[in-house]
Amino acid sequence: MSEKSPLLEIRNLSVDFRLPGRTVQAVRRLSYSLDKGETVALVGESGSGKSVSALSILQLLPYPVASHPTGSSILFQGEELVGASTKSLRSVRGNKISMIFQEPMTSLNPLHSVEKQIGETLLLHKGLGREAARKRTLELLKLVGIPDPARRLAAYPHELSGGQRQRVMIAMALANEPDLLIADEPTTALDVTIQAQILKLLKELQQEMGMAMLLITHDLNIVRKVADRVLVMTDGEAVEQGPAQEIFENPHHPYTQRLLAAEPKGTPLETSREAKLLLEAEDIKVHFPIRKGLLKRAVDHVKAVDGITLALRQGQTLGIVGESGSGKTTLGMAVLRLISSKGGIRFEGRDLQPLSSGDLRPLRSQMQVVFQDPYGSLSPRLSIAQIIGEGLQVHAANMSHSERDSLIVEALEEVGLDPESRHRYPHEFSGGQRQRVAIARAIVLKPRLIVLDEPTSALDMSVQAQIVDLLRDLQDRHGLAYLFISHDLRVVRALAHDVMVMKDGIVVEQGPSASIFDAPQEAYTKALMRAAFELEATEDGVVRT
Repeated sequence: MSEKSPLLEIRNLSVDFRLPGRTVQAVRRLSYSLDKGETVALVGESGSGKSVSALSILQLLPYPVASHPTGSSILFQGEELVGASTKSLRSVRGNKISMIFQEPMTSLNPLHSVEKQIGETLLLHKGLGREAARKRTLELLKLVGIPDPARRLAAYPHELSGGQRQRVMIAMALANEPDLLIADEPTTALDVTIQAQILKLLKELQQEMGMAMLLITHDLNIVRKVADRVLVMTDGEAVEQGPAQEIFENPHHPYTQRLLAAEPKGTPLETSREAKLLLEAEDIKVHFPIRKGLLKRAVDHVKAVDGITLALRQGQTLGIVGESGSGKTTLGMAVLRLISSKGGIRFEGRDLQPLSSGDLRPLRSQMQVVFQDPYGSLSPRLSIAQIIGEGLQVHAANMSHSERDSLIVEALEEVGLDPESRHRYPHEFSGGQRQRVAIARAIVLKPRLIVLDEPTSALDMSVQAQIVDLLRDLQDRHGLAYLFISHDLRVVRALAHDVMVMKDGIVVEQGPSASIFDAPQEAYTKALMRAAFELEATEDGVVRT
């Protein structure tokens, strides 16, 4: 490779998926280049072909189901990767090119500790001894913002929050100081303050190592801050590309213009403060024991939720915000009795704590949940119709097949998916489409309360806006109550009547949404608001006015 040659050059790349009875063109005639130390962002809606084109670089597609038509070329440091030998690809994967995947829970091994997963990369590619690998692992965890990294070495993926798992993925990808980092939604699961830190870290590493970055994201605010060039994709094709500033200030293609204009809008529905009280929780505590020694005796506790009280009325939304690991999700799972807790929980005046699993079952149809990781919560063995209809089979066992199918079709249409897609399986969908399936599964039972755990985190901006409108319409039509857990304060502002700000398991500040967003009182809340709405990172990574 000559000095002036691009680090990565994509020429006329196409990707076809051969499915029973048909061929799907996921990527069509894509061409672009990436220089050493440069950041190129691939943007577009879910299903546009961004991730498929990125996976092609490392030849990680499910071949031979996927294929590259004649003429497709991927040159990395002057060497052709399309059709390269397994040996050649091994020398590139994880060494010269690393990738941060979109869904960390499915990318991390659930049977291995954090230390083993990061250390394995260092042992294989760097040849470090165990002590040196351990030292470097600690450095990487500290770099990506993992609190108390020494204690996290022995943790397993399920013991970490969504944002913490994503940071472990980033540490693994950076371990070998690659020439090219492919970042597929690298900050999707991260709160806004950690986003600023991670983006600062990636930019610093680029400067130190001359590392190039291919950034795949639906978050245009991130693209605006870090990308040198932008390539806009839809339906597998590039419709516009050029310098980032030019694309943002003067977009030419109608699709680019629509993408830049899309964001969650509107305000929460008007409701009465005297509406029926649906959910009450008093002094909720969830403490996880820290066990040590041969007998594994509890020596301390992690106070994930420490004495929280809340009330939620019919037709209203309570937004729960805070950084990763603040206890937001744990609180949501506790009020649904999906994890054990201490304190009082009442649903429509009925105390849930003394109820057995059997006694709770009739109430489950009234209390639904949408989880943060759609891929992990959808069974790969079930079709979309089976996934959405599973709750109907449990809670409406006497319903006929045609009635059940009609409700499944209705739910898919409400979340913007083709009803014919109910015959397909989760792996055939993009990340955003899978999240919509998860929402359809929740709303099909017409519940009274839905706990929404980061329901829009995997969605592009235009679909976020659609989902916000959908949730608002459903709330208006059925008087639904939402417990809305999110780090995306723009979405929370569009939906929530009241907001609770959490940090380290406790409530820092709470009150009506307008008060929290317009006149926050606590320093922590003010920092969150600055990070979310001003989006101006300084050189030291602190987000300021």
